[in-house]
Amino acid sequence: MADVIETSRLTKRYGTARGIEDVSLTVRQGEIFGFLGPNGAGKTTTIRTLLDLLHPTSGSARLFGMDSHRDRARVHARLGNLAGEFAIDPRWRGRDVVAFVAQLRGMRTLGRAEELAQRFEADMDRPVGELSRGNRQKVGLVQAAFHDPELLVLDEPTAGLDPLMQERFVHFVSEERARGHTVLLSSHDLDEVQRTCDRVGMIRDGRLVAVDAVQELMKRSFRHVAIEFDEPFDASELRDVPGVVDFVQHGRRVTFRTVGAIDAVVKVAARHTVADLELSRPTLDEVFLTFYGDGTEPC
Repeated sequence: MADVIETSRLTKRYGTARGIEDVSLTVRQGEIFGFLGPNGAGKTTTIRTLLDLLHPTSGSARLFGMDSHRDRARVHARLGNLAGEFAIDPRWRGRDVVAFVAQLRGMRTLGRAEELAQRFEADMDRPVGELSRGNRQKVGLVQAAFHDPELLVLDEPTAGLDPLMQERFVHFVSEERARGHTVLLSSHDLDEVQRTCDRVGMIRDGRLVAVDAVQELMKRSFRHVAIEFDEPFDASELRDVPGVVDFVQHGRRVTFRTVGAIDAVVKVAARHTVADLELSRPTLDEVFLTFYGDGTEPC
């Protein structure tokens, strides 16, 4: 597959303040690439610099094999963008927004706007300023995708959406991938990225600290486990299971973390009567601290 996005040591500084530093990554055609990091890590700055909305201090960005600055018009004709802070004249209706963007693109029709508005239940007839954040986000998704772009660049696209709409969004981007389209999806939500993306780039403090397949990331990830038993038991049975760390016992209740497959833990616990069982994934910050240390070198 061809590379749709390619950056080489892309850097943006704001005087002495940190922006992004030496970000080099590639996104392939037909791939959903997750750009993952805590708020303030540099995700939005990277996207704005990539799209030539900000001029880089150094480094370069190419989209569809073209220079993002020199060939900006041709590049933007082939992509759709949803900014992290989707803002438009609050007096405009959703239909006005799409019609305006269509005019800028030289389109004679509104493309897929009606289909997408129905899919996301977007209210296209009320002024945007009267809509909730989630409903404004739906309008933003419609304007980003109505012209059927080859590349979608989406910055925190599910912010404010309810679980039903988040599920529809997951199906939508999966369909785009099946059609050979490419999606760059910025998020701070590890679960969202796990469900939608093929690969993920992790950014922290303005630097890209890792790029990996999502399956590999989750394989190396861990779970928080808490088990309460109905009867006393030998704690060493669980403590000695490979992959169990940070084991703590309080009477009949134990808490620990386990890395990799959880099958061995379940089989040991099943030898006893389990009164309660809790499993949870790590937070994004915990993933960074576990695998990428201070954000400059993998652990």
